[in-house]
Amino acid sequence: MTTETRPKRKLFTRRVAGSEPSEHRLEFLDQTAFELMRATGRSQLMQCIWVYEHPVDIDGLKRFHKNFTASLGSRLIEPSPLPFGRPRWVDPVGPSAPIRFAEQARPRSELMDWADELGTLPMDPEHGPAWHLVVQPLTDGSTAVSMLGSHCIGDGVGALLAIFEAVTGNIRDIGYSPPKSRSTVQALRADLRQAVRDLPLTARTAVKAAKLVAAQRKELARSRALQPAPEAGVDLDSTVVVPSVAVFVDAEQWDARAKALQGNSYSLVAGFAAKLAEKVGRRRASDGAVTLVIAINLRESLDDDRALAMAFANATVDPSQVTTDLTEARGVVRTARETAKSEPDPTIELLPLMPWLPKPAVKGVAELLFAYSEDLPVSCSNLGDLPPQLAQVDGTDAEYVLIRALDQHVTMREIQRSHGQLVVVSGRINGKVVVSVEAYQIGAENTKPWLRALAAQTLADFELTGSIE
Repeated sequence: MTTETRPKRKLFTRRVAGSEPSEHRLEFLDQTAFELMRATGRSQLMQCIWVYEHPVDIDGLKRFHKNFTASLGSRLIEPSPLPFGRPRWVDPVGPSAPIRFAEQARPRSELMDWADELGTLPMDPEHGPAWHLVVQPLTDGSTAVSMLGSHCIGDGVGALLAIFEAVTGNIRDIGYSPPKSRSTVQALRADLRQAVRDLPLTARTAVKAAKLVAAQRKELARSRALQPAPEAGVDLDSTVVVPSVAVFVDAEQWDARAKALQGNSYSLVAGFAAKLAEKVGRRRASDGAVTLVIAINLRESLDDDRALAMAFANATVDPSQVTTDLTEARGVVRTARETAKSEPDPTIELLPLMPWLPKPAVKGVAELLFAYSEDLPVSCSNLGDLPPQLAQVDGTDAEYVLIRALDQHVTMREIQRSHGQLVVVSGRINGKVVVSVEAYQIGAENTKPWLRALAAQTLADFELTGSIE
């Protein structure tokens, strides 16, 4: 399949004849991600990498780039002129960031180093660009293509949906206005009316917040007390590069091993994450278990334009059992997913307060949202079976595809506060299970060879074989 020269048609237009144009305000979770980025300077990014072992169709890449420019992946965020107003989605004006073509080939062994370096590209979901498409020739004759985007614009499913639409040419038209389409007076009036409508919810949320903060005060204090003292000479405000690798396993081998362990593909991902967590020191001191924070997709319609349409499930997994029997892990993950969908997270219920918080308070929200606690949480996302079109960024099938999360402007202070970091993202495409890992252990070597060795040991623990980039 090839991409189209221009979008074929517009899907799911929201406007109705005779109705007022929607303000397309961000949902509270989306606004929280945006405000946290602005308050802390730390940006969460998503990256999709395609490796072509046959010649890349440059015209196909250009068509993809043009189509992606018309997709929701290119939208931007316009803040409200009110300090407590809610921002809205807008269509970008002007040319998008051009495709970046590297002239100097690099060794295939440096693929992930190159991918990490792209994490330093400027990313601005307010003024743009919020995404970059980059092409890198490799010395073995293959070519790597990277799509890098801000998590403020979309979650994993949302980003992959935008890529799918750009490949196929079927682009949704949500009906966003361009930036500055409202006069200052119009914006102030509209956003003030919305703030008044939100007041009852804000008041109820304030009561919940007081109770939750009181309940978690001891936990937060205990977490801070457990933070290791920084090493002598360590600059807590220095930027940290978190090592990352990607593991590729044949899907048939993966499924056979999951079945042999009385599990399924999902529980094997959870088991892999738990076993790797054990190796990077992220077992709970209380019982030796691993706390997995699993992102659950809540996007059920193409008309859903939320950036972060997700819930978060907490699953407790015993890493000592997962290499011999996944029965318990399978049940725990299933229960956690069902609970996350049916029972609202009390922390997420606090988000309607976000528009009213000053920047110093916004930073405090991060401790509640991202569980800086003695549980040493591990982020685990399983994107499941992905459509084959996602491997066709130039219109042809890439031999290797990986999707991963990475962070921009991470400081040693944040690494210390969270007692390190482990993020696992998995998906299935082109007959392979891909597991991307980002990890940092305080006091460890924290290099790619170090993490690659740990990933290889974890594969061996499950009697799996594969390649590691």
